[in-house]
Amino acid sequence: MGSKGRDMGQKLVAIIVILAMLALMGIPPTVIFFFATVVYFVWRAVDRSEQHETRRIFDFYLAAGDVLREDERRWFGFEITEVIGQGESVVHSMADAPPLVYFTLGALYHRAGDHEAAAEHLAYVVESEEGDERQRTAPSPELRRYVSVLRRLERDPAEGPQTVAAVRKLERTRRAHAAALLEESRRHLNAVPATATANMTAHNSYMGASHATQTSPQEAPHRLPLAAEARANTPPLSPPPKPAPISEVLRDLYEEEKKTA
Repeated sequence: MGSKGRDMGQKLVAIIVILAMLALMGIPPTVIFFFATVVYFVWRAVDRSEQHETRRIFDFYLAAGDVLREDERRWFGFEITEVIGQGESVVHSMADAPPLVYFTLGALYHRAGDHEAAAEHLAYVVESEEGDERQRTAPSPELRRYVSVLRRLERDPAEGPQTVAAVRKLERTRRAHAAALLEESRRHLNAVPATATANMTAHNSYMGASHATQTSPQEAPHRLPLAAEARANTPPLSPPPKPAPISEVLRDLYEEEKKTA
């Protein structure tokens, strides 16, 4: 019998003992039966909820392990985003999510090209004290259940061979590449402001050259005297000849008619 079966057996024994004590106290069997039924359904609901919360973490490991595996498959952006959403849901639902969840999220963000989020999660694992499992001395109930399931799987990998393989692969990747991924993400973040500065400098240079070819209002007063001087050196145009008086025009016309006659 596995440890999970032993835990369930211990709980059943505890319930039987409580029911026996109620019977010895003289409580009617109908009340005991009703009490037992209520306790059973409440226990099952709580147990399923706890198992679901813990199973979400290992499902996230399985999905992330597939995305981060170095093979020939090319993942769509929405697929990586959905897996990241699973990890973010785990982080927000637990007060002290396992450090491996943070590393896996950082590696996924790095794969997706979101280097700012990748650096944030990877720095938590590499540089923060809380990123070291040895510093978790006061675990929450969720973390305690997670560790209990993890140790059970490690003792009996046959219960979840794919889950155990995914966890071990992520742990090896964390030890070997966490610092390198963090450094690479920060290098990308530092390169973005440098590129923006270079683009702004080139833009300003182009605008300055274009502005230099145009006449600015400040340059106009200096250029006006030159134009006025050019106009002053140009000789004035001679006035047009005045037309002859009308009497002379009529006399010439009369003499011309006499000659032709």
